[in-house]
Amino acid sequence: MTDYARISRDGLWDNNVVFAQMLALCPTLAVTGTATNGLGMGLATTAVLTVSNVLISAIRKLVSPDVRIPVYVVVIATLVTLVDMALNAWVHQLYKVLGLFIALIVVNCAILGRAESFASKNAVLPSMVDGLMMGLGFTAALVALGGVREIIGSGTLFAQAHLLLGEAFAFLELTLIPGYKGYLLMILPPGGFLALGFLLAGKRVLDRRRAERAARIEAEPAVA
Repeated sequence: MTDYARISRDGLWDNNVVFAQMLALCPTLAVTGTATNGLGMGLATTAVLTVSNVLISAIRKLVSPDVRIPVYVVVIATLVTLVDMALNAWVHQLYKVLGLFIALIVVNCAILGRAESFASKNAVLPSMVDGLMMGLGFTAALVALGGVREIIGSGTLFAQAHLLLGEAFAFLELTLIPGYKGYLLMILPPGGFLALGFLLAGKRVLDRRRAERAARIEAEPAVA
């Protein structure tokens, strides 16, 4: 029986694309000057991950193992092209901000990795859930990194969300520190490395505490 809770936990936390697998660091560091950019990039990648997993799972028995990688790449490239065109048509401001990094979703190791390690070996529904959870985990990482950099760098959160994502996202725009002049370093590339390092350290600390708590709980019956 498929353990969907485990699949969800892996994608969102335990096997997170950024914080655990350390994949897709190029777009992670390049586009996360603000939480808005991170949200846009994450949602675009999530769409590609989810649909590519579904399609690859559906055709897995029809594709020869000898040519599976080229087939997967073609499927992913087709989906990325559609996403690129959709962003250009409907959220053009975000499209201009993300620029080349939309096309580079094709070479995102996380997408091809999930196609090879999960979708090609599992049914459609588990593959869809895996792609969705991995994508949401990636989105959460981008938003967290972009949020930290934006708050420290300018004192705002989800700045210009209504321009980049549409008027429906205007409610996200917050000014957390009024009159704050900002700390430019966090918005520049070095700030991305600093913020990512601290977030990675924070996840390691939380994982260690969780493991220690689980070990204590297991040891208590034995002591009793």
